Amino acid sequence: MLEYKHMNICSYINMKENKNIKDSECEFFSSDPAHVKKAAAAVPEESVIETMAGIFQAAADPARLKILLALAETELCVCDISVFSGFSQSAVSHHLRVLRDRKIVKYRRAGKMALYSLEDEHVKDILCKCLAHVKEG
Repeated sequence: MLEYKHMNICSYINMKENKNIKDSECEFFSSDPAHVKKAAAAVPEESVIETMAGIFQAAADPARLKILLALAETELCVCDISVFSGFSQSAVSHHLRVLRDRKIVKYRRAGKMALYSLEDEHVKDILCKCLAHVKEG
């Protein structure tokens, strides 16, 4: 087992990433290496972080967020979303494509119509928690 006594945060992270940067090059020092180790272990792979960032980036657009909040209640077709949102059907389709590409929404065919809904309960949970956080703040 490695000894982390007197190790600063940069040393630990650089050691984990196999970088050779001296302690003197880091201006911040960790008072608790165990916390640093725990935090570093909780951070997933870069590809996972990039996927998560893409999800937050897609949901950060007010128009898409409006669509997501509506889809948290019921499945809707493009024309229904267009009516309540005031966006053109073309704009709604574009937003839904972005959300579909990031696996935030899905659709099912009902005859010639495509009905959109949230991909799964995780997405709904995130939206509900965010909304509660904003309302409580």
